[in-house]
Parts: sequence; C-alpha cells; structure tokens
Amino acid sequence: MTNALPQVYRGSAVGKVILLGEHAVVYGSRAIVVGLDRGAEAEVRAASVAELLLGAERHRLEQTPSAAELPAARAFRALLATLGAGNVAAQVRLGIPAGAGLGASAAIGVALARAVTGLLGARGLPQPAVAGAALAWENVFHGNASGVDTAAAEHAGCLSFRRGELPQKLSPARPLELVVALVESGASTRRMVEGVAQRRSAEPARMDALLDGIAALVARAQPCLERGDQLELGQLMTQNHELLVQLGVSTPKLDRAVRSALDSGALGAKLTGAGGGGCALALVEKGCRSNVLQTWRSSGLECWEKRAD
Repeated sequence: MTNALPQVYRGSAVGKVILLGEHAVVYGSRAIVVGLDRGAEAEVRAASVAELLLGAERHRLEQTPSAAELPAARAFRALLATLGAGNVAAQVRLGIPAGAGLGASAAIGVALARAVTGLLGARGLPQPAVAGAALAWENVFHGNASGVDTAAAEHAGCLSFRRGELPQKLSPARPLELVVALVESGASTRRMVEGVAQRRSAEPARMDALLDGIAALVARAQPCLERGDQLELGQLMTQNHELLVQLGVSTPKLDRAVRSALDSGALGAKLTGAGGGGCALALVEKGCRSNVLQTWRSSGLECWEKRAD
C-alpha cells in the first residue's frame, strides 16, 4: 500500500506600481499604490526538510543556518519562524520581473505566507497574520522595509499607505488607465534606500525639502483620484518624477522613457519603485494609450497595461 502524498496548499499575491510617494514613504509619509493583475503563486506542503524552489533556484534550509546562506533561504527561514511553521517544502512561480520596482519580492512573501498559513490552519494551528510574515521575508532583502509593497501585495486595488498604519482603500472616481514599461534592469532597493539616507545625512535641508515635496504631491493627489481629475493627477505624477530625479534615484533611460511617454500624450509619467533602473509608469487616456504603447515598444521596451477602478 502506497503512502498518500502530502496535501498541497496554495497562495497568491499581486505586484504593484507606486503612483506617487517613493522614498518619502520610508520616512513616514503617505504613498499611493496600485496592485497589478499579476504577481506570484506559491505551493507548499509538509516535508521532512524545509526547502524553497524559486524559479531555477533550490534553497535547502539546514538545521543550523550557515554564514553562506543565501538571502532567499534566510528570508524563507524568517517567514517560517514568524509563522511558527516547521519543515515546509515550497515552490514559487513569479509572473512579474524581479528587481524591477514592481514588488516581486513582496508578492512572493505574501503568496508564501498565505500558503503556509493555509497549511498551519489545516493542521489545527492558529493562523498568524500574513502581513507580519511577509514583512519578515521583505526585511531580509530590503532592511527595514516600509511595508508598502507587502500592503499592496496583500490587499490589491488602489491604496493609500502610511508606515505603521492600516492601508486605506481608495476608489478612483474614474478608472485609471495605466501603462507600465520595463526600461532596464533594476538596482537593489536596499542600496537605493541607503543611498538616499546617506545623501540626507550629508545634505539634510535639501533632501528633507525634496521628501517633503513628494509628501505634498501625494496629499494633493488623493483628492484628484476621488474627484476624477486625472489631468492634475498626471501632472502631479510627473512632478513626483522630477523630485525623484533630484533625489538621485532616476537614470537616463528612465528619464527618456518618461519624456517619450509625455511626448506621446500621456497625462503623466514617472519611474515607479526605488529607482536605479526598473520600470516607468504612465497615466493615459484611452485615446492615447496605443500611442504610448507603440512608442515604448518601438524602443524595445516590454509593456503591460493596467486598469484600476
């Protein structure tokens, strides 16, 4: 008689784009974020040894962690410890590019946490909060993560987020027509955040003025969403990009992508995420969406469309 295979539990989560608020959110300001229609899917089962299959990488967790343990293994270990889980075998499939400012890491963390809590619940154990476990995963990669990516991955939709508070659901008066382009390989979020912190330490007045400026744009953008003023919302997004350029987190390729989108009729455009590479985001009217897509794709950029209601 053969033994029954362990039951598989599944979890999923979405990636994100940030409409406004990058970097300022690290210092306690609000950000406005939109969940994507794709992200990560995870499958887990009870096992004799904890391991994580992430794409082509297999991470086997030894009983005693070594100094050479890779970040993904350390993150999985932190997630399991936060949930109080034992040996779990997990497999993750990612539907968005990693390291591009789209919240891939957070989507993986939330998907894994949801799957593992399903496994724990099925075994009669209490189900801890998904957010805490996903944030433990994120902190391994990003240091003291703000939590904006995990909030978007967990709740989806359009959100207003401030560190240490529950995210607020936003309901745009008009659907947001968004186009996202993968412009270039992204930089480490931790490195970009640390770079801003170093420049802030060296030039506190200038950097704080830029961060305060970003926070002020976010405060003006939320009423725009709620009354459907997308013309002003787009202008605020573009101004946000200009402040991010002054923060030192944009790149020439991102700047060119933003400018080409605006020249093609976009209401607003900016980088999205920590910067140093990654993706550009454009807010468009339906009539000019194809123009922006054609412009970006003719430059060899991979693009996605997102409608946020």
